[in-house]
Amino acid sequence: MSRKLHFGLHPYGVGGPGQDGLWKDPRIAKNASIDIGYYIEQAQIAERGLFDAFFIVDSQFINADYPAHYLNRLEPLTLLSAVATHTKHIGLVATMSSTYNSPFNLARRVLSLDHISGGRAGWNVVTSFDSQVSKNFGLDDHLDYGTRYDRALEFVNVARGLWESYEDDAFPADLQSGVFLDRDKLHALNHVGTHLKVAGPLNLSRSPQGEPVIFQSGMSEEGRDLGARTAEGIFSHAGTLEEGQAYYADVKQRAALLGRNPDHIVILPHGGPVVAETDAKAHARAREIYEEDNDFERKLGFLGRAFGAYDFSQHDLDDPFPDLTHLTERGGRRGAEIVSDAQANGWTLRQTVEATSAYKPSPFIGSPETVADSIQKWFDARAIDGLNLAFRVTEELEYFIDSVIPILQQRGLYRTEYESTTLRGNLGIPIPQNPHAGAGHGESSASVRAVDLAGV
Repeated sequence: MSRKLHFGLHPYGVGGPGQDGLWKDPRIAKNASIDIGYYIEQAQIAERGLFDAFFIVDSQFINADYPAHYLNRLEPLTLLSAVATHTKHIGLVATMSSTYNSPFNLARRVLSLDHISGGRAGWNVVTSFDSQVSKNFGLDDHLDYGTRYDRALEFVNVARGLWESYEDDAFPADLQSGVFLDRDKLHALNHVGTHLKVAGPLNLSRSPQGEPVIFQSGMSEEGRDLGARTAEGIFSHAGTLEEGQAYYADVKQRAALLGRNPDHIVILPHGGPVVAETDAKAHARAREIYEEDNDFERKLGFLGRAFGAYDFSQHDLDDPFPDLTHLTERGGRRGAEIVSDAQANGWTLRQTVEATSAYKPSPFIGSPETVADSIQKWFDARAIDGLNLAFRVTEELEYFIDSVIPILQQRGLYRTEYESTTLRGNLGIPIPQNPHAGAGHGESSASVRAVDLAGV
């Protein structure tokens, strides 16, 4: 089968990071982020556009400086379970933390969504960026970076082991013999590891796609390694074609060295296309969007997220950027990068805020033909397998579907109908072989886990 583009949709609601002014747009319902009708409509439109996945991000800590969408939004699995009953083909991907969940509970909830949707569930594995999340779970300190990623690797392997508790034909439900369950086809996990201890088995059978699709969204060395070891889809970021190519090649090579088929990992960088009748109108609209969100005070407040919700308002804006490296050790890598850049360039706090939030237009801005050309260029150059798309308002999503998608279809780059009723089927990813079932087809999740655990 020839290689085809894959698209996901990431709805903004009333506006997350970088869209601080979105809630002011008269076309946006002020309760969009908690209105299930909004999400159902977005998913149905994306399904009309033959998108692969509907992707819900999440976090579990806020303060008053966080963007509007963060302050008041629905929990991902609850949300997607409702969306599942109003869609038929599009995948449903929930962001859930491996740091602040238990494997049994999470595995059961995600697999439940997989059954509810007929095999369309995915789990975006995150380790929790906000270091203050710990205080919402009775812990004084956030786990350090390395420990979070070690736990994530073990967590994913445990979840997969639980999803394999039953063989596919474990339930004969034979009235004549009175046998509902073939006891020999139920398998306890009995996992005892560095971070987790889980007995199992899970009280839920495998889904039509075998098990939920694993997504990951890390750009650091640890994130790339976790993605190469466990992910079947990766949400990444790439500012330039060259950056996209480098990341794509790196992750695929890491996967190959681990004995995985690189084609079984679909890489979908974030894409915020701006499409209009002409290139000039599209670029004007892109700049207009930036200015709508260009609120210095909001950006100053949200900068603290990279430093454990640090309050930068206590500093003079024109003093040198403070050395807060010690506050980045348990968060993400972005904070340390900001400190390094500020020190190397001699930036003040004001200059740091401005530099980290400067106007950086998307590579996918222009007329429908121009945007289709750009997407094809990145796809052909092996910088992407597709894009995780985001649009400010519904009309812009619909315009992309009605104007850009047909061009990509005419070029043979994008499907004209869904290939499958499951997320795996549409992504072209095989059903994992249940190791308890003996020899079979598809990539063995047991063999992948064996490689994974060797690296823990």
